Amino acid sequence: MGTRKKVHAFVRVKPTDDFAHEMIKYGDDNKSIDIHLKKDLQRGVVNNKQTDWSFKLDGVLHNASQDLVYETVAKDLVAQALDGYNGTIMCYGQTGAGKTYTMTGATENYKHRGILPRALQQVFRMIEERPTHAITVRVSYLEIYNESLFDLLSTLPYVGPSVTPMTIVENPQGVFIKGLSVHLTNQEEDAFSLLFEGETNRIIASHTMNKNSSRSHCIFTIYVEAHSRTLSDEKYVTSKINLVDLAGSERLGKSGSEGRMLKEATYINKSLSFLEQAIIALGDQKRDHIPFRQSKLTHALKDSLGGNCNMVLLTNIYGEAAQLEETLSSLRFASRMKLVTTEPAINEKYDAERMVKNLEKELALLKQELAIHDSLANRTFVNYDPMDEIQIAEINSQVRRYLEGTLDEIDIINLRQIQEVFNQFRVVLSQQEQEVESTLRRKYTLIDKNDFAAISAVQKAGLMDVEGHLVGEPDGQSFGLGVTPFSTKPGKKPKSKKMFKEQLGSLGRKEGAGSPVSGKDLEVSISKTQATPSSKEGDVKDLPLRDRETSSSEPLPLDSPKEEWRPPRPSTPPPKPVAFEDFKNERGSEINRIFKENKSILNERRKRASETTQRINAIKQEMDLTKEALNFQKSIREKQGEYENKGLMIIDEEEFLLILKLKDLKKQYRAEYQDLRDLRAEIQYCQHLVDQCRHRLLTEFDIWYNESFFIPDDMQVSLKPGSSIRPGMVPVSRLVSLGEDDQDKFNQLQQRVLPEGPDSISFYNAKVKTEQKRNYLKTMMGLQQAHRK
Repeated sequence: MGTRKKVHAFVRVKPTDDFAHEMIKYGDDNKSIDIHLKKDLQRGVVNNKQTDWSFKLDGVLHNASQDLVYETVAKDLVAQALDGYNGTIMCYGQTGAGKTYTMTGATENYKHRGILPRALQQVFRMIEERPTHAITVRVSYLEIYNESLFDLLSTLPYVGPSVTPMTIVENPQGVFIKGLSVHLTNQEEDAFSLLFEGETNRIIASHTMNKNSSRSHCIFTIYVEAHSRTLSDEKYVTSKINLVDLAGSERLGKSGSEGRMLKEATYINKSLSFLEQAIIALGDQKRDHIPFRQSKLTHALKDSLGGNCNMVLLTNIYGEAAQLEETLSSLRFASRMKLVTTEPAINEKYDAERMVKNLEKELALLKQELAIHDSLANRTFVNYDPMDEIQIAEINSQVRRYLEGTLDEIDIINLRQIQEVFNQFRVVLSQQEQEVESTLRRKYTLIDKNDFAAISAVQKAGLMDVEGHLVGEPDGQSFGLGVTPFSTKPGKKPKSKKMFKEQLGSLGRKEGAGSPVSGKDLEVSISKTQATPSSKEGDVKDLPLRDRETSSSEPLPLDSPKEEWRPPRPSTPPPKPVAFEDFKNERGSEINRIFKENKSILNERRKRASETTQRINAIKQEMDLTKEALNFQKSIREKQGEYENKGLMIIDEEEFLLILKLKDLKKQYRAEYQDLRDLRAEIQYCQHLVDQCRHRLLTEFDIWYNESFFIPDDMQVSLKPGSSIRPGMVPVSRLVSLGEDDQDKFNQLQQRVLPEGPDSISFYNAKVKTEQKRNYLKTMMGLQQAHRK
């Protein structure tokens, strides 16, 4: 267990123009506050009523910004939560003192966000800084209204309202709310969306002291679970951060609450009174019993108030003379809270399944060690299980160093190591085969030997003879690498490359691009230089794309040099947008064409899906009208009396036609709905193809831009086939300027012009989505009401 420590208590004073300077004084260290009341002369000369109070705190925040409040109160507590320590931050004070503003903040302005959204941001920032751990974040939002528990996230479509009421349950692990939904969040924006969803469901009201008074206590909980990625240890840590926004205590004479608000105020004051009783009992070391079960609030916060967590109280007070009595009451509560001690400790848990696996692995290794000794002693041979990840990685490193020549020999330790060495040889060989194949794919157009249509197209283009040998392309002087077709004559412009591109492109459009082909069934048809390199010609440089296109359509002059000609490199690289346009017109033209075609197909499918949806809605409306008319006919028939003939109901012609019409409409509805499902599947597939093309185009541009403008000329030799450097190994910043949609451009513009910087993007995106959902629900409710009328 950890060491005991006292609860930290801070005070935040609400800014006001009517601050009581004569009655409220701050200490020089900003850790104390003094209250002075003038004597009431009407009580006479002898008046022993106390007029001075002094409160020692951990900090007084006066005219403090939201940034300063979070840095002072919450930052350290949230940071320790990722190490396994539970934490609780509670805002307490009278109504209208600024508790909700401190905890949640104003969603209209990113700078005015409160402790809760800042804590979410800090959690996800720290997760990014810990790549060695797999950290899972979940959230829940509980509301305690009139001593009843409510889930503020139950309005989500995949949650729904609970059938049974929620209850508080205790177990050896602590206190939890049975029936409260807990939601997994993989990114910051998802967490903000859940926060804003819960905020829209909170119960608020207006009275004389606060226009937006919270009428309930709310507890937003962040659950963190961290597993190590580098260690196969069964131990992991968990923690939770409770962010509590208490409803404000209020005097009925000042707030003027009546009716329902009077009942709410009674429940609020009662629960806060029980909370204060629990705090007094916790501060008294002689008390054995703590009355946690007096109210739902104290019961739900049992772990936070006296458990193994870091506890921080933030008391919000007024600085006006008219609210001095309530300010004194709030400061007394803060001073009592400072007497409470907690015992923070790391919450370590053990994964039972992983523990069993580790024990089984250890047992197997021990058996294998015994077996090797038996084998050396000519006893029974024992088979060994696979080694662990660290040992496999070390053997893999030894094998690679042995193949590179930096390691003379691999030390043999035992039999299982020998088996793993052979296994790693197989892994390295497989990786090298994949690298060779990927190099061939970048340099050559590969054709499957079993693809007879493609082979036929190549033969028609004159690039392969009947026996399957590759045909070289002449350069206008009857010179070419490979076998020249008999129909080729000196001086003719070869058209085989253009014909081959057209035929192969049509085949690719029919049969799809990017289908996996095994290495054994691949055959080289044409290279980037229209030549088949051999071992003697491996150092032939590739022509630039524009030169290759020229050589495929025009004969080379007689005095042209055999070496490659390169255009002069500019002193400074061109801007990436300009270079990207050049790349799309030259080297990346084919990928760009495929990307545009896929994009047009995707837009066409989306348009058809929209039209189909409109038809389905129209059919549904017509079905509803037909059902109403049919029900009306049935009611008339029932009033007039029903006639039967041989046990069959007799209906009139109009009702019979309505039945037939409804049957036809249902048939149309099913057919249209099936078409819509098919279109959605096609849209999903087309979107996947568009994303693949976009990624491929950006990756190819990265490689081209880096090789063209950043790699020195003397290093270009290293990029030739068979060298140690492969294209794409040199890093370059990622591009995003790819013919985006209007929505993509708007998102980028929004990210670029947000004044608060990139950190506010998730906050505003979640806010916009929540507002869109709210407007949609309002519109649908209005349409339903109008339909009922």
